[in-house]
Amino acid sequence: MGLVAGLAAAQQDEPVTSASGAVLRGLDKVNGRTLDLRILNGETAEVFGLDVALGDCRYPVDNPTGDAFVYLTIWERNERQALFDGWMVASSPALNALDHARYDVWVIRCITS
Repeated sequence: MGLVAGLAAAQQDEPVTSASGAVLRGLDKVNGRTLDLRILNGETAEVFGLDVALGDCRYPVDNPTGDAFVYLTIWERNERQALFDGWMVASSPALNALDHARYDVWVIRCITS
């Protein structure tokens, strides 16, 4: 089952709602630096040498601290070609991950308050 099909199945089994944004973590694999940031839906933020745009962050209605499903578009600064464009799942970051030699970005949770 693909990620989008899995997301749709999860949403059918458990009602989800959209949050106002998400908490993401970036990693510079060369020097080991990490960066946590809060980003709102529709915003773009810089994570080291990458631009990260947040489309939506969804979470289970009955469990706000539960799994976060986040739609991200990621590209290198000053480039037009997206390196990543799709859903990331907080509980399974390797399921659909950014493939970049130097940087990593993953989802921590949705912003629910």
